[in-house]
Amino acid sequence: MPVTSIEVLQGRSPEEKSALIAAVHASLVEALRIPDHDRKYRLREYSRAEFVLPPSKSERYTLLEISLFPGRSLDAKRRLYQALQRRLGALGTAPDDIFVVLHEPPMENFGVGGKPASEIDLGFEVNV
Repeated sequence: MPVTSIEVLQGRSPEEKSALIAAVHASLVEALRIPDHDRKYRLREYSRAEFVLPPSKSERYTLLEISLFPGRSLDAKRRLYQALQRRLGALGTAPDDIFVVLHEPPMENFGVGGKPASEIDLGFEVNV
């Protein structure tokens, strides 16, 4: 049940934005084995004045912040980083222009259907 924020500079076409979201989703499904229907994405675009690029990064710089349940192994996280690099690379983003931050708040800090996520059957395995 990851909640993902994708942040980029303005100027990408609607097709590029859709492809970017699809690539991130496919990477999460592949690496973390989330259900395909589990889609919680926000694409945020910023002007050059609002989005300071780190030195040596291109206009394709992509910042991903993903909040997810704790329990994924380091190997699963490695698979995620590699899948993101492969899929975003296919869209023209260089490996050095991809930055990922994972946040893992406790399950009781996610509210699902009026209950803490720690008290419901999620329907998928978190410990991968």
